[in-house]
Amino acid sequence: MFETVPNADADARSAADLIDTAACRMDEVRRQVETVILGQAEVVEQALVTVLGGGHGLLIGLPGLAKTTLVETLGIAFGLGVKRVQCTPDLMPADILGSEVLEESESGRRSFRFIPGPVFCQLLIADEINRASPRTQSALLQAMQERRVTVAGQDHPLPAPFHVLATENPIDQEGTYPLPEAQLDRFLLAIDIGYPDAGAERRMMIKTTGATPATARAVVGPEALLEAQALVRRLPVGDQVVDGILALVRRGRPGQSDQPALAAHIAWGPGPRACQALMLAVRARALLDGRFAPSLDDVAALARPVLRHRMALTFAARADGVTLDQVIDRMIEGLE
Repeated sequence: MFETVPNADADARSAADLIDTAACRMDEVRRQVETVILGQAEVVEQALVTVLGGGHGLLIGLPGLAKTTLVETLGIAFGLGVKRVQCTPDLMPADILGSEVLEESESGRRSFRFIPGPVFCQLLIADEINRASPRTQSALLQAMQERRVTVAGQDHPLPAPFHVLATENPIDQEGTYPLPEAQLDRFLLAIDIGYPDAGAERRMMIKTTGATPATARAVVGPEALLEAQALVRRLPVGDQVVDGILALVRRGRPGQSDQPALAAHIAWGPGPRACQALMLAVRARALLDGRFAPSLDDVAALARPVLRHRMALTFAARADGVTLDQVIDRMIEGLE
């Protein structure tokens, strides 16, 4: 919560001004992104929540749904340094992290010099991340969690802000390596991207095939983004929302759920990091809307992208045609 000071009214006005300023900046970012990404308002909102919450995002969708374009446009609008890695089975960890090379000076002295890889940026696009081998996928684990990488025993800090936005094709599974649960848990949100509606697709068809395709411009810098991310963590969260998050996450764990019939569909449920992710995500969504604190509506709106990659169904549930989104929707129904 905001710190208590003797002049509480002035402090409240100051906090409200900070929230209004940040919300206006994020609204301008949203408008810039939506000039390029049409008909995906919910996806754009979830991507903004991911970045504003200081986390990483996994974008899951069929080819041609502008996953990479969305990430690139976000980077432009936020004024971030963006680098892209096209993941393939032969991609090596050093291709992402960097490596040490042996150099010889004019005097004949030899020494190693570290050459940074593309991970040393503010926004890393890991395109088709499930096409990289498990060894290469694991190279991102430390970077995503600790904001640093270790090469040859030496730690190298990553710039701030630092975000990984990865894309994944859910249908073409030939030559792919499913992400392990430990890495999936590092993603704040798993954003499911579907087809746009007919009206948006019509506008898209006309707008993207003209002589001057739409482009975004930078409206927020890295410093302003860091300030907004710090403000997100200062937003107060009411006990009702805290209890709702805790109840929702525990409801998805076999053995702890208050809905045994629902838990019977779940092979394994979300861990404590899911609670942390929901707390950050609902605060970020509230700030995007210019609100002083999140509500249970924010919890319900973000439950799917926060939980869907942190749970798994039993074989029997999958055989019966039960989906994770259906299970999460039933979990949300019990929120009060």
